[in-house]
Amino acid sequence: MFGWPAEAVDVAHCTYLSLKLGDGIEGGIVEHDGEGSLWLPYVEVADLGDVIERARALGAVVVLEPREGPVGWRSILAVPSGARIALWQSKV
Repeated sequence: MFGWPAEAVDVAHCTYLSLKLGDGIEGGIVEHDGEGSLWLPYVEVADLGDVIERARALGAVVVLEPREGPVGWRSILAVPSGARIALWQSKV
C-alpha cells in the first residue's frame, strides 16, 4: 500500500516482515496468535537494562524479559492500565 521495500526474515516461531522506511528508520510486521490486530510501538534505548529498572520502579511490569536477536535486544513493558511498549537496544 505504501510502497515500502520489504524482506521476509524467518525467526524462531514465525516470519517477520522487515520494512525499509528510510535511511535510519525501519519497521516491521510479525505474525501473532491472537485475534484482531496488535499495534506495538518500539522505542530505541541506549541501555535496555537501565530503562527496565526505571520502568519497574515506576510501576511497569516486564511482559517480555530482554531477548537477544540477530541485531539487538528487545523487551516489552506494560503499565497497570494494560498499555504496552517495546524497548529496543541495537547491537551496532
